[in-house]
Amino acid sequence: MRYVAVGDSFTEGVGDEPDGVHPRGWADLVAEGLAAEHGSVEYANLAIRGRLLEPIATGQIDAALALAPRPTLLTFNGGGNDMLRPGGDLARLIGLTRTAVRRCRDAGIEVVLLAGADPSSGLPFRDTIRSRGEYLTTEIAALATEQDLTFVDMFHDSEIRRPVYWSADRLHLNPIGHQRVAAHVLHAIGVHTLAVPDPPADQVSGYRWTEDLRFTRSHLAPWVIRRLRGRSSGDDREAKHPTWSRISGTAAGLPDRTPGK
Repeated sequence: MRYVAVGDSFTEGVGDEPDGVHPRGWADLVAEGLAAEHGSVEYANLAIRGRLLEPIATGQIDAALALAPRPTLLTFNGGGNDMLRPGGDLARLIGLTRTAVRRCRDAGIEVVLLAGADPSSGLPFRDTIRSRGEYLTTEIAALATEQDLTFVDMFHDSEIRRPVYWSADRLHLNPIGHQRVAAHVLHAIGVHTLAVPDPPADQVSGYRWTEDLRFTRSHLAPWVIRRLRGRSSGDDREAKHPTWSRISGTAAGLPDRTPGK
């Protein structure tokens, strides 16, 4: 089993930093779950925060296909950063995804497509963001059906839209959010080494106005400034696991139990 993940901050694992610095995230948890199932797994993660879908579907797929030996399983997600930017040709993004899928399947790689969790509830222009996400998710789902691919639709998971699953920046899932995604991915491919976490309790159904102020000052304003400067949070960053790393089932330490609902 050789598993490679491509994508942006969602797949890199931003928001889940056990040591406060280095991201873990759902893809790392999927690799651990696969290791617990198969005894060990070779794992690479080529995702980089801030990436638009085009460099994911081209450069990251190039890098995945160049791994030696080649992957047996690849998870593909992208488009979250495209959703947040004005304009853009959404139909072109689907075309890029289709080409990436074809290249991987021609190489004998099993492809799992993901629609990322919907962040729009906590963001400005939420209706526009959700509308773009709906379009991308619908088209990716149709592609998965057409190509007989596994598709994991976190965008329409109403539970994960709750604030309790999100980091303070409202763009990235927190640790329990990443765990929920990992469990759904593993279950979709028939691996049940990680249970879907029980829904956590929260104090309110939405965001308080004081949290809105902190979010605007600490996260939204810096994001806008980067956009105006043509910068990205992923500039000058490299993939966290660009080559194969072996993960053993015993090192993963995940419980072997039937998943919850």
